[in-house]
Amino acid sequence: MNPTSRRRFIRYGIVSAVVAALGVVSAYSLTGRHESSPSAPRLPPGQYESSTLQVLHVGGVPAINTADWVFEVYGEVKNPLKMNWDQFLKLPKTTDVSDFHCVTGWTKLDNRWEGVRFEEIVKLAHLTAKAKFATIECYGEPFYTTSLPLEGLLRDDVLFAYGLNGEPLAPHHGGPLRLVVPEKYAYKSAKWVRRVKFTERQELGFWESGGYSNTADPWTDDRYG
Repeated sequence: MNPTSRRRFIRYGIVSAVVAALGVVSAYSLTGRHESSPSAPRLPPGQYESSTLQVLHVGGVPAINTADWVFEVYGEVKNPLKMNWDQFLKLPKTTDVSDFHCVTGWTKLDNRWEGVRFEEIVKLAHLTAKAKFATIECYGEPFYTTSLPLEGLLRDDVLFAYGLNGEPLAPHHGGPLRLVVPEKYAYKSAKWVRRVKFTERQELGFWESGGYSNTADPWTDDRYG
């Protein structure tokens, strides 16, 4: 190879490497995770794989009878909702397989959730133009809440789940109903959901008020505020 050809080859290799790197960065910025190739890692930084969905929560498991259970939606909505258990089960059902990342360091891969997409609730409630965030309020003591921006809740994999791996969702996993937000640390996936309040400004939840990250992005290792 003559010197001129060699210089062109080196320049071409450098440019190709930069373009490839930019492609990976672009894919990460658009998806929030490494999905640029089939060989991309499944585990976010600092996480290890767990064989089970571990049980962690604040306080005890509340005793919730579905005969008395009520689901409410209020705040910046044109159509406030109030449903009993039978009415909620009649909403369009979906199934989604996703990974579950706990801020304490473990990840359970491939959980098969059954339930209702968050988007279905939005459609029924008819949000006002001011609605930008949602606060999730839960049964049990202490009073647990978490909140997220609306755009992050409208992903297809964000569910109000009442089933897990073909079985009704057990109370210690948040049954009868929990929120599932796969792209966030698990404290955003609130257990024992009771109410959803749509707001113009974000309200910090239980853990977020205590110093945990409000964005809770596993793929940037964003654990603490």
